Amino acid sequence: QMQLAESGGGWVRSGGSLRLSCVASGSVIDHYHMTWHRQVPGKQRELIAASSAAGPTDYHASVKGRFTISRDNPRKTVTLQMNNLTPSDTAVYYCHAYHPDNIDGYWGQGTQVTVSS
Repeated sequence: QMQLAESGGGWVRSGGSLRLSCVASGSVIDHYHMTWHRQVPGKQRELIAASSAAGPTDYHASVKGRFTISRDNPRKTVTLQMNNLTPSDTAVYYCHAYHPDNIDGYWGQGTQVTVSS
């Protein structure tokens, strides 16, 4: 079993930066695909960044060039560095872990990011 806890959210002005962290407990993350998602009230949760267990990363077009996902397997931590933030980035950000042995994977509780103009 695994538990995930996000942190690092907050309030910033447009053009600012935030760094989100997702710390796992109960299991190592080495063989999990780790992803970041965000959700605005009334909208579906959206995948924005992915880090595969093998190493490759991928990003939604809306955050390419601005966000960077990275992982530190020994520390059981996944990080999302967010630069050049805009008000459209305002959302609750969630961390997710997936492994083929688990159908649903694991979700964190989310952390709020608010960007003002």
